[in-house]
Amino acid sequence: MASTSPTRHAWRVLLGLLIVTAVLFGINALGVYAVKKSSWTPELALDLQGGTQIILSAQTADGKNPTQDQLDQAAAIIRQRVDASGVSEADITTEGGRNIVVQIPGPADAETRERIQASAQLEFRAVLAQTGAATEFVGEDGKSTKYPTPDATMNATPTAKPTDDSDPNWITEKLQAQFLSYDCAAKQNDAAKQPKDQPIVACDPANQVKYLLGPVELDGTVITDAQAGREQTSGAWTVNLTMNAKGTEEFGKVSQRLYQLKIANQSPRDQFAFVLDGRVISAPAMQGLILNGKPSISGSFTQESAKALADQLRYGALPLSFNVESSDTISATLGSQQLRIGLIAGLIGLALVAVYSLLSYRALGWVIMASIGVMGVLTYIIICILAWRMGFRLSLAGVAGLIVSIGFTADSFIVYFERIRDELRDGKSIIGAVEDGWGRAKRTIYISKSINILAAVVLYILADATVKGFAFTLGLTTLIDVFIFVIFTHPVMQLLARTRFFGGGHKLSGLDPQSLGAVYHGRAQFREVSTGSSGQAARNKGSRSEAERRQTIAERKRAEALTAPGRDSQADAGKDGDA
Repeated sequence: MASTSPTRHAWRVLLGLLIVTAVLFGINALGVYAVKKSSWTPELALDLQGGTQIILSAQTADGKNPTQDQLDQAAAIIRQRVDASGVSEADITTEGGRNIVVQIPGPADAETRERIQASAQLEFRAVLAQTGAATEFVGEDGKSTKYPTPDATMNATPTAKPTDDSDPNWITEKLQAQFLSYDCAAKQNDAAKQPKDQPIVACDPANQVKYLLGPVELDGTVITDAQAGREQTSGAWTVNLTMNAKGTEEFGKVSQRLYQLKIANQSPRDQFAFVLDGRVISAPAMQGLILNGKPSISGSFTQESAKALADQLRYGALPLSFNVESSDTISATLGSQQLRIGLIAGLIGLALVAVYSLLSYRALGWVIMASIGVMGVLTYIIICILAWRMGFRLSLAGVAGLIVSIGFTADSFIVYFERIRDELRDGKSIIGAVEDGWGRAKRTIYISKSINILAAVVLYILADATVKGFAFTLGLTTLIDVFIFVIFTHPVMQLLARTRFFGGGHKLSGLDPQSLGAVYHGRAQFREVSTGSSGQAARNKGSRSEAERRQTIAERKRAEALTAPGRDSQADAGKDGDA
């Protein structure tokens, strides 16, 4: 009963591997056919696939070039926006002292473009008035027009000094006319270029609603975090903000003022607009006093729109505003030829590992190749899933990490098989050697793989973005390697050790005790073997030489001591004395 227990355990583990593999393929199939956002092929990075290049030009109030620190800060925030959209392996650099170049693998969808191009400062302004974007006017001549030009003689000075940023005294006769005649679609109407200490007219991103807004009260630097979530009672999607100490204090004062307007039914003056790149991305009404610096924005959000708004608020505090100079499709910097060369190099490496394994380990080499094959299948499907769920894209550096992992994986099996052979040289049975060799090998492999994973993590954290793909694939394949070693290689060896071919020590099995030099008991005492023929004698001599070569220094000294001259005579003298 005890002899069959390892067999049953091995079959159960292999069944578990089959279930894990089926689940992974099922998850990716769900993404391909139901969600329609995954694929059966890994996504390639910019250097292998090409993509989209967007050049942003910085705009300053005095027309001079911004400082390098300002450009670097803006580039870092734009990278955060791109990463938040699920795009990986993007290349974002500064150029010429004024431009930021954004290169994205593959075609950029509308949402990703919006995240990148909405790159101006985030501003908080009180809403003074609100109306539809299109308004018909009838002049004194009886003719109607949508967007008349305000008379230059209109009064542009407030009749009374405004007491706060929600005071309707900000609205002068000329400002009111400009608001009503404002064309949201006109390119010359850019609210992002208007002064911060004056009221402005701005529209929503769809050009459906236009707002008359008070001066800037806060900017995006007060926001430390913004997350999309669900409201506990209704389950509706909301955007939850967290502000720093300055923002908490200032927004608390704003909430008190706007909430009083809410109680007095002074809509839309009870609203507070979030203005990004001159566009009102949200203008919620104040529903209560918010003194803890954690306001929540509610509305008709979907999960996607709530996350997009949270990203815009979290990464909206750029030190500069930008214009989009160009948006073009670019070809791969390395292209399919380099990918093909990399794959050929991988196949050559795999072939060399196969040849070495078969020459050194005979039929055991096929266990190595099968393990690498299973690892390849799992790695492939996991990379496809990561491309869907995390936006992971395979770069040439990532391909290099996969190629290197072939050697690391083969190294694990070599350690395991050599431990098994050591146990056979000690005179153990093949079944016992497999179990004891597993116990000795796994400790060594766990330690070595831990070092590999640690190196991959450090490399991923500290290295340049172009090397992160190598570190990621190296760490991923190392984890899969350990998984395969435990859940495939060892169970297979447990089953093979109980077959006639491997368990009987066939010459081509790689587990032949005689060819391994297993001609001594323990590790230092040789057993006598038959020398009935010259061929057998030659084989015994070779086995004895192999056994002697495998001995440790201590074992060799002990063997020499046992066979040293005078040893027998001393023993005989001892016997005579005893007699």
